[in-house]
Amino acid sequence: MTALDFSFFTWDVFRSYVLGGLWFSLGLTVIATLGGIFFGTLLALMRLSGIKPLEMIAAVYVNGMRSIPLLMVLLWFFLLVPLVIGRPIGAEGSAVITFIAFEAAYFSEIMRAGIQSIPRGQVFAGYAMGMSYAQNMKLVILPQAFRNMLPVLMTQTIILFQDTSLVYIITAHDLLHGFTVAGNNLSHPREAYILAAVLYFVICYTLSNGVKRLQQKIAIIR
Repeated sequence: MTALDFSFFTWDVFRSYVLGGLWFSLGLTVIATLGGIFFGTLLALMRLSGIKPLEMIAAVYVNGMRSIPLLMVLLWFFLLVPLVIGRPIGAEGSAVITFIAFEAAYFSEIMRAGIQSIPRGQVFAGYAMGMSYAQNMKLVILPQAFRNMLPVLMTQTIILFQDTSLVYIITAHDLLHGFTVAGNNLSHPREAYILAAVLYFVICYTLSNGVKRLQQKIAIIR
């Protein structure tokens, strides 16, 4: 068995092959998180609106998305959407659309739980002050729900970052793709995959520690 050799991995290799993929993975994570929270919050409000058609539409979307593997959704958008709109949207565009649409379903359930965790007395107090439903949500309920669910939202964001490695299947230039190309071009594929795993671990472990500290601070505030 040939010994592993990591000497090939220099700063120039990292900059030429990996850095662009790292920025794409981080950028996709940020965009999908913001978009997922935005649309997820709308879906949560639809499910809690008390309006049956809105509840049904949101429930079908959320339950449907949560029942389908992300990889399959990614391939759907990459292969089928261009057929529908008549032009390609590219691997990166497909990745952004897929992750926002998919993560919205998961963030929706997180936000719904956060909204329902607010004591009903505060909801009634808002109405007693003359607030409308929208004002009550904007000024009373949602700020508290976001604060309560922030650690869970960040945990889902870490999972999202890990899932960005799936865009490799549609040849998007993400972090894993950068390591793969570097390993193949420089004849060190095993070492490249090991280094990719190490970098994923370092990033996710650092973020996980940040979530733990955030949970402690929120617990103190409460």
